[in-house]
Amino acid sequence: MDASSRQALVLSRERLAETTRGAAGPGLLALADELFAVARLLDGQIALRRALSDPAAKPVERAGLVGRILGGRVSEATVDLVQTVARQRWSRPLDLVEAVETLATEAALDAAEARGELEGVEDELFRFGRIVAGDPELSRILSDDSAPVEGKTALLDRLVSGRVSPVTEQLLRNSLTARHVGNAENRVERLSEAASARRGRSVAHVTTATPLTAAQEQRLRDVLGRIYGRAIGLQVTVDPDVLGGLVVRVGDEVIDGSVANRLEIAGRRLTG
Repeated sequence: MDASSRQALVLSRERLAETTRGAAGPGLLALADELFAVARLLDGQIALRRALSDPAAKPVERAGLVGRILGGRVSEATVDLVQTVARQRWSRPLDLVEAVETLATEAALDAAEARGELEGVEDELFRFGRIVAGDPELSRILSDDSAPVEGKTALLDRLVSGRVSPVTEQLLRNSLTARHVGNAENRVERLSEAASARRGRSVAHVTTATPLTAAQEQRLRDVLGRIYGRAIGLQVTVDPDVLGGLVVRVGDEVIDGSVANRLEIAGRRLTG
């Protein structure tokens, strides 16, 4: 998103915060479901999302169109939020779709917070991401935009229904059955990071040859916290291929202290 779309998203999120303040979990889950449904509608209707992001139309006209299309079909809160989105200036129509998806995810995380399940949801999303990463066939199916939505939904139901929080289930089902999933593992990772950010933390993705003890994890959190100047949560993956040491990724920055990396560097020097 460029500057105008980022500002539009900020204003839309502020309206969501006003709408959900003090709301209970069930209402927030229902709101998230409706917002995800609206995002799917906009993603599938090119003409509609262009009309709702048309800079030549007045904001009140765009909001009126939302009211005519959604009024009586979804809650007043959802209509109001989508009207707020439509009143903003978006750089491109797809930014509007992304904004509604973001609001849906935020509403779902609001529900997790209201239910006292935010930490558990973050952990469940991380663990599901590891399952996807470790199963190439599952990753291929969930990443395939041409795969039938019904088939993906049935697969996700078998994997997570009744085994995770309703919030986790909602986030996974809606995110992984969207029209444009991209890489399924990355999609789930972004959800996990959104949950972590809601808890006021950044996430360090740590790959290690052997499991870390609780004391080692705490020391690593402390060190990374001093480096980045903020609270850091760990998501640890055990991979014998790193041989020893750690590979740590925070956002786009990678700290590779693994034996495998040092051996690769030494090999390049010998052959260089």
